[in-house]
Amino acid sequence: MFLRRSVAALAAATALCAVTAPGASALASSGSASKSGPDSLSQALAAATAKGKKLPNGLYGEADPKFDGVWRQSIALLAQDAAGAKPAASAVDWLAGQQCADGSFTAYRADTGTACDAKKTPGDTNATAVAVQAFSAVGGRSDEVRESLGWLRSVQNRDGGWGYNPGSPTDANSASVVAGAYAAAGEKPQKIRKEGKSPYDALAGLQLGCDAEADSRGAFAYQPDKKGKLAANDDATAAAALAGTGSGLLTRSHGEDGGSGKHRPLKPLDCGKGAGERPATPQQSADAGAAHLASVLDRNGHHLKAVTPGAEGGPDYGNTADAVIALAAGGHHAEAKKSLNWLAGELGSWDKSKNDPAAIGGVMLAVHATGGDPATLKGEKLLERLNSTGPKPAQMPGSSKATGSEDKDSTVLTWSLVGAGLAAGAGVGFLLSGRRKRQGL
Repeated sequence: MFLRRSVAALAAATALCAVTAPGASALASSGSASKSGPDSLSQALAAATAKGKKLPNGLYGEADPKFDGVWRQSIALLAQDAAGAKPAASAVDWLAGQQCADGSFTAYRADTGTACDAKKTPGDTNATAVAVQAFSAVGGRSDEVRESLGWLRSVQNRDGGWGYNPGSPTDANSASVVAGAYAAAGEKPQKIRKEGKSPYDALAGLQLGCDAEADSRGAFAYQPDKKGKLAANDDATAAAALAGTGSGLLTRSHGEDGGSGKHRPLKPLDCGKGAGERPATPQQSADAGAAHLASVLDRNGHHLKAVTPGAEGGPDYGNTADAVIALAAGGHHAEAKKSLNWLAGELGSWDKSKNDPAAIGGVMLAVHATGGDPATLKGEKLLERLNSTGPKPAQMPGSSKATGSEDKDSTVLTWSLVGAGLAAGAGVGFLLSGRRKRQGL
């Protein structure tokens, strides 16, 4: 999920599918992705790196932000907040400057001086929802949050969910990240309804029930296929399982070393005699999704496998981090930590974990979800890595001294006051000197 925004937008840009989807995993698994064009979406993304191109001030990351600017910026701010750092004002301002007049966000606006054109570049529900989560975390942007939530409410589908763009069919990833935005802003997703349907009603329609194969029960599909059939999708399952707990991406474990809660055992979908075909409540739905997710992770050696064209079968680091967050949010601490430990041992093999703010931030949020210190993971200084990709935080965790741009501002102010004092002193000296001369002293 943390890397899916860039892949999805690229898929749309290259006309790989009619409706832009929020994940390469979701696209490939649902059969919507085409192998035409570049050998793989990841290769195409790599080709999009902005070599020699001046990037906007305040933005995190060196790659061309055209496909994922708002997404990666929001993840970076969420991760810094999770680690106890105060993001730089320039970073928050950059994100706020991306908002359209109607409250929506697109993947990236190169020219914020030009009004958004919903016909040419429709609002992006995923970018809007993750920006809401970031603003809700760092604070001070209540107007932006209110306007974005209002826009999201205006484009909610009749089934209670959301598609990637207004008017597109509901998909599990979009409905989940938007539900997380309302939760992060202090609202209850189940109360956000369109024609009586909430996001959880939409997600329930995308969850595989007792009529599915045993090893797919409880999983979520990204979207139904053309025949209305649901296929289990790991990315969608992680997103929906998190949403079902009533949490956004910035969630904190309340079990073991993370707080006073207790470890909750996994609860697979009950298909026994007298049981319903599908879970009855959002929490039961989340539990069934988490149980399926844990079974997949266990089969794969505690990680998820990529299904992106060109990378099939290899480790999916980003979605594994998503799974950790979803499991931890559901109270399944033992399973979450197994996969987090796998991530810790594989960071050296994941090139994006070195300088991609969304990748680094995703791992930090996974550490935070399990009750750990997001700044580090097994000796790896994640917060330092993240900070090196953009503006230094205004304040680091455990420090009472401001840094970065705010520190520069205070320095300028200090020297301005000193200068003013010296000037005033010089002025008094001239006055006294003139007075002495006039008095013949």
